[in-house]
Amino acid sequence: MLKKLIHKLNNKHFLSLAGNGAMSVLAMITVAVLYRALTVEEIGYWVFFQTVAVLLDTFRTGFLQIALVKFYTGTSKERANEVLGSVWYLAVLITLAMGLFNLAFVPFIGYFKDPAVLVIIQWFGLSFLATLPSGITSWILQADQKFDKLLILRVITQGSFILSIVALILFDQMNLRSVFIVNLASASLASIIAILFGWSGISAFFSKTKACVKEIYHFGKFSVGTTISANMLRSADTFIVAYMLGPAAVAIYNLPGRLMEIIEIPLRSTLATAMSSLAKAFNNGNKREVAYILQKYAGTLTLAFVPLAFGAILFADIATGLLGGGKYVDSEAANLLRIMMVLAIFYPIDRFIAVSLDIIHQPKANFIKVLLMLFVNILGDFIGIYLTGNLYGAAFATTLPLVVGIFYGYYCFNKHIPFKLSLVFTSGYINIRKMVRKNLFKK
Repeated sequence: MLKKLIHKLNNKHFLSLAGNGAMSVLAMITVAVLYRALTVEEIGYWVFFQTVAVLLDTFRTGFLQIALVKFYTGTSKERANEVLGSVWYLAVLITLAMGLFNLAFVPFIGYFKDPAVLVIIQWFGLSFLATLPSGITSWILQADQKFDKLLILRVITQGSFILSIVALILFDQMNLRSVFIVNLASASLASIIAILFGWSGISAFFSKTKACVKEIYHFGKFSVGTTISANMLRSADTFIVAYMLGPAAVAIYNLPGRLMEIIEIPLRSTLATAMSSLAKAFNNGNKREVAYILQKYAGTLTLAFVPLAFGAILFADIATGLLGGGKYVDSEAANLLRIMMVLAIFYPIDRFIAVSLDIIHQPKANFIKVLLMLFVNILGDFIGIYLTGNLYGAAFATTLPLVVGIFYGYYCFNKHIPFKLSLVFTSGYINIRKMVRKNLFKK
């Protein structure tokens, strides 16, 4: 019985979900510890740094990750090495450019008085360099669908960080500077292990070719714009809240955002496994299958998120209190979580349409889609916060870009591969019913 269960769970879907789940659980534990160990202002600076770091890292990730998966997956060993070498070459160039840009500000650090700006100048360049090998490794493992190794890499990264934070607290060395040091150390450890275990593909560096570099560049110039804009879309709220309401408000707004991992875990996991299926169907000329995969996965997650959103509405106060501690109990955090979770029901439709646009060679349409969402979100945030004078304005404003993204993305995708948006819900219901029958009523 146990052996049968283990065999059943040993598949790419479960391992992808387990990897994202483990990462998110460790991340939430880390957040819970940090929120209790640091002041509200310090948490605001940490969140601001993480937001900026992720946004800038998006240039590297957006330029290369989708390109690696697209050109590397299912190819010959010679072609795979050519792609890996070219990706490494471009990644090193991007990392050096970002590092030198950061270094240019160091001589003038005395002129900056804002602590939020200072932490970016002091720590971003080193952090960006430390995450280079582990970042590329995660793309390769995803492309190869080796989610067991990806799980190990993620646990090493986040696990070493949380253990270091606990050690700082126990030895009474906890402060914001120490957090940045152990964050850098954890990223470096994961990268070193990735290289030593031979997962990083760095040995293929000299297999790069000028033609492949050019091919990846031309594909990546649109995908990077999409990814950067998508991260700016997620980060815009943080910047605008910090500007209009201050760092303490950033800490409060970020708290329910961390709890949104309950949605992001299955969403990221399903996207990771579905991407290769979408690419395979499209490369084989089976456009109907592309539409079916999009409808099935997006519909299944959309319907599955309904009970999760309902649970969040009921238990939002408990969840935010457990994660953030008593000082956030009487804040807007719980109600913000309720608003975010209801809107998140429709995230799968938006995300799968976006990924599918890239797969069918329409990265420009996807880029325009995200730019429209970003513009609407920024405008909505400013107007919402101005009218309400609190965080609810920012939360409700996120409705507008979601609606714009879904309908514009559907319009663009439907021009190339026709399908009905309503079939997302039908296909999702049929798939859930099949899964229930298979797993609960199987003799």
